[in-house]
Amino acid sequence: MQRRDFLKASSLALSYVGFFTAAPINAFGTSLKGQNLLGFKAISASTKDEVIVPSGYEVKPLISFGDPLFSNATPFDESKTINATSIANIAKTFGDNTDGMSLFPLDDERAILCVNNEYINPELLFNDNGKTMDEQKVAYEQNAVGVSIFEIKQGQNGFEVVLDSPYNRRITAHTPMQISGGAKGHKSMRTKADKKGELALGTLNNCANGQTPWGTYLTCEENFDDFFGSSDANYKFTESEKRYGLGVKSTYGWELDSRFDLAKNPNEPNRFGFIVEIDPYDANSTPIKRTALGRFKHENVEIVISKEGNVVAYMGDDEINEFLYKFVSKGKFDPNNPKNNKNLLDEGTLYVAKFEGENLSGKGEWIELSYGKNNLVAKNGFHSQADILINTRLAASIVGATPMDRPEWIAADLKGEFVYATLTNNKKRESTDAANPRVKNIYGQIIRWSPKKNNHLDTKFEWDMFLLAGNPTKHPNSLHKGTSNITKDNMFNSPDGLKFDKFGRLWIQTDGDYSNKGDYEGMGNNQMLCADPATGEIRRFLTAPIAAEVTGLAFSSDHKTMFVGIQHPGEKLAPSHYPNGGNSTPRSTIVQIRKKDGGIIGS
Repeated sequence: MQRRDFLKASSLALSYVGFFTAAPINAFGTSLKGQNLLGFKAISASTKDEVIVPSGYEVKPLISFGDPLFSNATPFDESKTINATSIANIAKTFGDNTDGMSLFPLDDERAILCVNNEYINPELLFNDNGKTMDEQKVAYEQNAVGVSIFEIKQGQNGFEVVLDSPYNRRITAHTPMQISGGAKGHKSMRTKADKKGELALGTLNNCANGQTPWGTYLTCEENFDDFFGSSDANYKFTESEKRYGLGVKSTYGWELDSRFDLAKNPNEPNRFGFIVEIDPYDANSTPIKRTALGRFKHENVEIVISKEGNVVAYMGDDEINEFLYKFVSKGKFDPNNPKNNKNLLDEGTLYVAKFEGENLSGKGEWIELSYGKNNLVAKNGFHSQADILINTRLAASIVGATPMDRPEWIAADLKGEFVYATLTNNKKRESTDAANPRVKNIYGQIIRWSPKKNNHLDTKFEWDMFLLAGNPTKHPNSLHKGTSNITKDNMFNSPDGLKFDKFGRLWIQTDGDYSNKGDYEGMGNNQMLCADPATGEIRRFLTAPIAAEVTGLAFSSDHKTMFVGIQHPGEKLAPSHYPNGGNSTPRSTIVQIRKKDGGIIGS
């Protein structure tokens, strides 16, 4: 076996364990083996400008925005000079706003870390705080987003980045990407530069992620609309463009680049909002946009292998009143030959969820999003499956899916029997339903479901509420206090990141209001908590620096090192100087956390 295939097979074996290892959990209350999953002492809420972890643990930075991946790159420049040299240089360093990540083992001491670089903070990038934009600043930002892929190696004092590793790579807003699946070649995907609609440039607003059992990385495109605008103030927006949030003025001013100017390239945004598959073991490989999984504001994707061997991908659309989705592959996973799984995400069936019930539990159904079914026909604007894949939000509304409170991360337990999803918040909700029980939901919740007969191919499921986040001190007599597993000692708002470790612990990361005032009094900065799904107990494990979001989570193969993303400390010019202190610019950072006694994280 060639070295690269051997490494991929090794990674496959390690990943595959996560899909089938028996888990000491059951989401619906069946008796379980007695064991205490949470072996650490919970920490208090904090408003300090540092990362705080429990007693007995240590934390240190692994890599920050602007740190080199190659020896010919220069470190982050506090002078913030923007010119051709700095534009080229930033593409050889770790990108901005670290988000979802996955670890791919190489051997006992080495691994590849794939990390999303979601977006940029102009107020921190430029000396004028981004008040004015020009083509050079746009080019700099375009090289700061995307994905960073790099090798890490364990030493005596933890992991370090391996400069110039053959695996090291930056994927940016300019990297060529294949378009595959049902939307490939559709007229809505064609542009002046790509008349066939088969080759896109770049990936944008890469939020969370997924990892396949055949050894590839899945990066998810979320708020791509922030990067598009129009030089024509009278541009007429279609129903689809409005639904996906496109407007005349972009968030970042990228319409200075004609590719992101709707008046000049109206089809360009149709090429974003997908899941992109990347081979981390081949730095020369071309990423692939898998359009069969639908186009919306993807948060993450959780892969489960059904009993029959089909690949099932669970996904959330991160915007208020949008939906939860499921994709089922036509082909079956081959655990013995990773090459046979190359195109599993190109053909299959896409579904959207409908929830019914009362008292925070009930039943649900996955409704098929296929051309010719469930009113997805020409009279409703759909003339092919490609139309559905490009305008997935519109299709999901037509079939009667349940609008949710901002679906974010999804995580399946270790046996794949139960699937959890964070619903971060929905401050604009005016009417309630069983799965979204609070108007003006400022705190968020975590919902979970179990497929009928534990079969992920079934279109029926049962669901309940794992938790309603809240503030029992401020709201002791309403649903805003949260469920009974939320107390004054562990309260938080806006659950976002979600991941199981291989022992069955559920890690919860937050991206919410860190004012520590009013409804949020006592919650402090954003945080990461750990839950025992069997008992519902939740303990706070980590608190973030000022104004930072906690997002992205990976473990070393031995689970003795945890990698956690600290995103946008000091956003909106909040008083943070993390991680370097002094008067330094705050920078998004991946930290590594170890137990001082060398033990398993969380034990």
